[in-house]
Amino acid sequence: MYSNAELVKDCLELFRQTEGDIVDVPEIGETVLFDEPIFGFASAGDGIFETFRRKEVIGANYFGPYEWLPEARSVVALFLPFSEAVRKSNREDKTDPSREWLYARIEGQEFIGKYMAAVKQLFEEKGFKACVPALDERFGIKIEITSKGLRPDFHADSRWSERHAAYACGLGTFGLSRGLISERGMAGRYASIIVSADFEPTPRAYTGIDDYCIKCGVCAKNCPANAISLKHGKNNIKCNKHVETMKKKYSPRYGCGKCQVGVPCEFRAPGKK
Repeated sequence: MYSNAELVKDCLELFRQTEGDIVDVPEIGETVLFDEPIFGFASAGDGIFETFRRKEVIGANYFGPYEWLPEARSVVALFLPFSEAVRKSNREDKTDPSREWLYARIEGQEFIGKYMAAVKQLFEEKGFKACVPALDERFGIKIEITSKGLRPDFHADSRWSERHAAYACGLGTFGLSRGLISERGMAGRYASIIVSADFEPTPRAYTGIDDYCIKCGVCAKNCPANAISLKHGKNNIKCNKHVETMKKKYSPRYGCGKCQVGVPCEFRAPGKK
């Protein structure tokens, strides 16, 4: 039997071996993008995955673990925290993302793709079947314009959600900005893989979707697009408009992340009991 501890050990070794976590940022120099990931596990048969099909959660476009991999036994979710250097750099300017943050967002996601492909290969070499939804050609998102009162917004009906997978795997709960707050905070990126191996599920140390959020409102104050409020939560249209502005300014990179830094949940879970 392949244990949780053995998998984590192997995946951390792969993390260290995969090229791309250290990049040369112009005028900055070599920058570490991510700290080592943390892991969570869930049974592929956990009923929580079916609840994600609800329109108010993800939607009918969502694929459950068995649709991605008929032989699915477990879902493994990872959170890769941004390094202190990346997080610190993005606290300085209140409007524009730092250069380090832009590289962490774009080159960092490329690194995660390479890393998760290596994790998939690791499982296959051990005789298991595996699927990384984010790397699968079936992955996709349908955008639906909605209205909450008089506030236009959009809803992303995705085939798979890294944040929701992480929530199911016991890694954390959602915040006011709709990011997921793990025990290492929310400044970072999530990834997941569906496998035919059996792992011990991680207990979900929460019952609500936002238990780790203390509703302090700092992310709302930090948001340069005024897209977050204590009353209404996050407005995706306003957020995306600001990100598109940053993309025009910093193309081919883009990002923001001001709701993830300089907040109590940047690198910890303040509401965790």
